[in-house]
Amino acid sequence: MEQGLFKQLLREKGLKVTGQRLLVLETMAAHPGEHLTAEEIFDLARRQYSEIGLATVYRTLQVLVELQLIDKISFDDGSARYELGRELGSGRHHHHHAICLGCKTVFSLEEDLLDNLEQSLWERLGFAVTDHEVKFYGYCRTCRPKKNRAEDSPD
Repeated sequence: MEQGLFKQLLREKGLKVTGQRLLVLETMAAHPGEHLTAEEIFDLARRQYSEIGLATVYRTLQVLVELQLIDKISFDDGSARYELGRELGSGRHHHHHAICLGCKTVFSLEEDLLDNLEQSLWERLGFAVTDHEVKFYGYCRTCRPKKNRAEDSPD
């Protein structure tokens, strides 16, 4: 993703363009679909700029979430994760994910599965959905056979 776009969006949001903010955005853009934790972003960013601090990454992430440039997601594993927001990502407002309870892999679902429901809410209630988050929990194709064997084994 282009650094120029990042600079433009930061300025449009009334933020000063700093090297740390650009580095966090560039790091996230270089790892699309990975749902990185703050610590993972810090480790990756530090490879390019060793002086960046973890506290700076946390503050930067908080500001970028508040400005809706990135999204903060919880997969109920005790860690907040981050991905590029609408303006920097796909341009769509959904956050659909399938989470394997075995290996903890997170799969991004590209289809917006709730278009019909959103349309119904608009028609029936005049309710305009601006965002939603859907998480499916289960077992991936690798973990499903292991789970079935564990359930079939005698105690």
